[in-house]
Amino acid sequence: MMKYEVIKREGRAKRAVMETVHGTIQTPVFMNVGTVAAIKGAVSTEDLEQIGTQVELSNTYHLHVRPGDEKIRQFGGLHKFMSWNKPILTDSGGFQVFSLAGLRKIKEEGVTFRCHIDGHKIFMGPEESMRIQSNLASTIAMAFDECAPAKAERQYVENSVARTTRWLERCKKEMARLNGLEDTINKEQLLFGINQGAVYEDVRIDHAKRIAEMELDGYAIGGLAVGETHEEMYHILDETIPYLPVNKPTYLMGVGTPANILEAVERGVDFFDCVYPTRNGRHGHLYTNFGKINLFNAKYELDERPIEPGCQCPACRRYSRAYIRHLLKAKEMLGMRLCVLHNLYFYNTMMTEIRDAIDRGEFAAYKKRKLDGMQNIVYDEQ
Repeated sequence: MMKYEVIKREGRAKRAVMETVHGTIQTPVFMNVGTVAAIKGAVSTEDLEQIGTQVELSNTYHLHVRPGDEKIRQFGGLHKFMSWNKPILTDSGGFQVFSLAGLRKIKEEGVTFRCHIDGHKIFMGPEESMRIQSNLASTIAMAFDECAPAKAERQYVENSVARTTRWLERCKKEMARLNGLEDTINKEQLLFGINQGAVYEDVRIDHAKRIAEMELDGYAIGGLAVGETHEEMYHILDETIPYLPVNKPTYLMGVGTPANILEAVERGVDFFDCVYPTRNGRHGHLYTNFGKINLFNAKYELDERPIEPGCQCPACRRYSRAYIRHLLKAKEMLGMRLCVLHNLYFYNTMMTEIRDAIDRGEFAAYKKRKLDGMQNIVYDEQ
């Protein structure tokens, strides 16, 4: 059961509604990253509900290694395991495998690599990734691909993309088989394919055309924000997205800053994920509508104001900058937790504002106002 409907357009920007077996997703949407079935910073699933999270994202490789996808299957799937009843997207493990550059060996069958925890040997290919994600029973499974470095040689990228296409065909076949089994937990698991091609626009376009023919549930653009400039990333989006089906979700993987998201929405992207809000929050770096602040700076030592006046997140409704700074300096977990909650709330709220702006036909004006506002102050020294 999946229905994806674009209900409003402004230029290339899409405002859509996606119905899944685990609930409805309003897009554009930012998926909150819970790599090991938890948001780093002591954030619970109850917290996620309260700050307006629509989709939680978890990692296939990490959950396969610990606690093990078979154990999660025995528990009834990831939703039951982590007590979350809204959509979950699981990435394929491909990016993590390929980030272990010194520990892996790529063949047509798949990839052999060493576990980052204890060094034991693991093999993962398209079929293995699909089986693990089926055990996790996520709403959306990502195809197993190779994320080539942004600046890799052209011949390497061409060979890698061709193999990623062959792997996608195997993913689609295996998912159809798994969804047809009687004991599969989520028989309506969706499959998103991933466009690759580094910064070679013609390779990207050719790959987009090829995977668009495969009639998948959604399409992601991978292999960006991995070393190229923002301008190069925006150029690739400009060139590639027109060749992906407009009547299917478009997901930009691992991106990014608020400015990145606004630029990508304008180009037709409607799914996002990134570790920035949680990672920055854990280090006291906070997003606001007037710029990014660093709570470790001494000027906040006696600051009685909330992180952002008017913000309705759990941190801003009750606590001062001075108190949260004290918690961070004292290395109290509560400090990190409040900062992460604020940043995720900021991102989730921004996505609501984006949707409302597209609904009103005012996204271009909203984007300019948002970007101008966030540049009103000089960012704190990091």
